[in-house]
This record gives sequence, C-alpha cells and structure tokens, in this order.
Amino acid sequence: MLTGMLGNALSTVLGRNLIAAVVFLGCLDLSPRLNAADWPRWRGPNNDGHTVATKPLGQLPADPTPRWTVRLGAGFSSPVIAGAKLAIMDNENDREVLRVFDATDGQLRWKAEIDDTFTDTQGPPGPRNTPVIDGDRIYAVSCKGELQCRQLADGRQLWRVNYTNDLGAIFIGERGTVPGAARHGNNGSPLIDGPHLIAPVGGTNGHSVVAFDKLSGNVAWHSQDDMAGYGAPVVADLAGIRQVIVFTVDGVLGLRRDNGQLLWRVPLQTAYGRHVMTPVVGHDHVIVGSHQVGLTAVRLERDGEGIRALTAWVSKEATPNFAQPVAHGGWLYTLGPKRELLCVDIATGRIRWRETGLIITPADRAYCSFVVAGDEVLMLSDAGELILFASNPERFDPRGRVQVSALNWCSPAYVDGTLYLRDGLRGAGNLMAIPLRP
Repeated sequence: MLTGMLGNALSTVLGRNLIAAVVFLGCLDLSPRLNAADWPRWRGPNNDGHTVATKPLGQLPADPTPRWTVRLGAGFSSPVIAGAKLAIMDNENDREVLRVFDATDGQLRWKAEIDDTFTDTQGPPGPRNTPVIDGDRIYAVSCKGELQCRQLADGRQLWRVNYTNDLGAIFIGERGTVPGAARHGNNGSPLIDGPHLIAPVGGTNGHSVVAFDKLSGNVAWHSQDDMAGYGAPVVADLAGIRQVIVFTVDGVLGLRRDNGQLLWRVPLQTAYGRHVMTPVVGHDHVIVGSHQVGLTAVRLERDGEGIRALTAWVSKEATPNFAQPVAHGGWLYTLGPKRELLCVDIATGRIRWRETGLIITPADRAYCSFVVAGDEVLMLSDAGELILFASNPERFDPRGRVQVSALNWCSPAYVDGTLYLRDGLRGAGNLMAIPLRP
C-alpha cells in the first residue's frame, strides 16, 4: 500500500513536471532566431543604417585584408547576413540569381534563379534589389517584380507572386517618360515587420503598397494607387501612431500599419519619378529628397484621430541624388549635390558643416553609403574608400581613411567588426568580408 501511495505521488509529481515542461516549451518560439548583431535586411536590423554595435572602432586598420573574396556577376544588390549565412543577388547567364554563402568562409551553400535580367542605360543587366532574411526564410525581388519566398537552409521555394501579372503593377522599361520602378526596375527592398512582408509593389489598382502574410504570401492589406519609386518602405511610430512610410513616384505618404489606411500624404513629383531615397525618420520628422525637389523634411503632428503633415523645411543646398543619408541624434549625414559630405540639423535643415575631397567621381554619378556604429559613422565611397568619422555636429572629425575595394554602389553590411561589401559597377565584381577589428 505504501509502495502504491509512493508510486501515485511520484506519478503526480512527474505528471506535473511534464505538464510544466510542455507548457514551457509551448511558450518558446523554436524557429531560428536572428542574432541581435545581424544585418538581415536593407540598411541593417532596423532599416536605418545603424548597427547594434556600440563599441567604437576608434581607428581603421592600415591595410585591411579580406578574410575571403568571392567573384560575383553584375548587379547592385547588397549583402545581408543572419547567423552564419550571407545572401546576395547577381547576374548569371542573363538570369537574376539569389545566392546564399557561409559568412565565415565565403563558401556557396546554394543558389536559385529568380527571373530574367533587365537592361537599361543606368547600369549592367542584373538585380538591383537587396534580399531580406527572416527566421528560416529568405525573400527576394527581381527588377521585373518577381517576389519569391524560399527556405534559408536549402533554397526550396515556398511561395511566389509577380507584381505585374498578379497585382497590376506597371513595368515598361526605359521608354518614353515612364517614371519610377516601371522605368528602371524594382529597387525598393521589401520590409519584414511582425507577421507581414511589406512591399512597394506599385500596382495602380489599389496595390501600390502591399502587406503580405510572410508565411503564406496571402495579401493581408493593400493600399493606394501610386506607381513605385526606388526606395524601400520603413515602419515607425510617429505622432503616436505606428505607420508605414513610403516614398513613391507621387510623393511621400504614411499608412496605418495595421490596415494600410492613408494617414497623410505630401505630393513631391519630379521628372521620371526618380525618387531613390528610403525615408529617414527622426524627431517626428520624415526626410526624403530627390534631385529636383531638394532634401525635404515633413513634420508630423497629431490631429484628433489622424495626423497632419507639414513641410518643415526644404534644402536645395543638400539636394540628394541617389546616395542614402543616415541620421544620428538630431543630425543627418548625407552627400550633397557638389559631392560634399554634409551634416544637416534635422530640426531646421541648416547645414552644420561640409567636407569636400572625399568623393572623386562626377557629381551626377557620385555615391556613398553610411553605417552608424555607436557614436561613429563609417562611410564607404563609390571609389571604394572607407572613411571613419565621429558623429559630431560641430565639425568633421575624421578617425581613419583606407582603401578597401574597387568602384561600387554598395550599401555594405556590418556585423561583429566585419564589413561585407561588393564592388563592380558596369560588370562583375567581388564580394568581400573585410575585418575592421583584430
């Protein structure tokens, strides 16, 4: 009897522990996790050019040697990294190809054809979109608007949709005066936010911006009739409302994150709809710009249940072409029309300082990209020079300058002290992993 009582008690304890264990495991998300230091999407973990690293570099190595180098076909896709996997797109035999490498040694893990290539006078035939990694999945978009979701482990296709054939987007190519992505292809990378993949589709039948269920590809909501520009969407909490901000051919606008309802719109139109900037958000301001309208800041204010959008300032002195600015604190670092590195006060639009001599290419093709790490900014010039400077609104405060690659229009990835970038403008180039710390 005692043995039976002990057995029942033991069973009860074990049962409770088993139930507790099952409940505990059920609460866990056992899907692959992204490291906080990863760079899984265009412009980094938060789509803003900031790395989570807070340790300053202080200086750059005098002669940085790549840990590994891989030859790539033509294209302007930038690298993204999650865990030990690096993804990028290029041209192979006139096909846009998605490749996944081991980030530690550069070994190719798999590749998959996404679409035919597209050719125009702005660059070589090849992809212009940066893929997105989320958990155990990767998403890639071709110039012609073929969106595919694949398994990150082996490249198996899970779902696909075509912007033109399925969602009414217009793609014509470089003919007449057709504007935006319809002219030079899809350049604006989609954005993962929670359960959705949010994409600048450009469908003029209410599918300008589309939120897809990231697991199934089903459309959760769609909004507006604007043709797509070239920038990526961003998600931000502004004026107390979470919203999706998009720079389209017709201007900059904000949509409710949960349902796509239009919150505000500021019309900005230019010849050929050459709106390249991904919106920059800071201090309840949304900053966009183009070669004709100048750098423009929109201030958002709460207006009852909605939002009022007011043009706070416009700076022609800081007019961008197609380089992507970055914000840190109350300052914006950007490339101006005279190939100058500029520090702009976000609140007023006033230029705090300017530095010349960092960009050597002609102004109409000048480009650089920025990565913010702590209180320092890494700038990669289109000539392949890496420049480190402090985020300082009082003056240009350089910390180092070194050549790392050939000509490029790459927005690099920065993970755990290593810079990943590709070079090559008019043809093939190199994908490199460059350690910046010992």
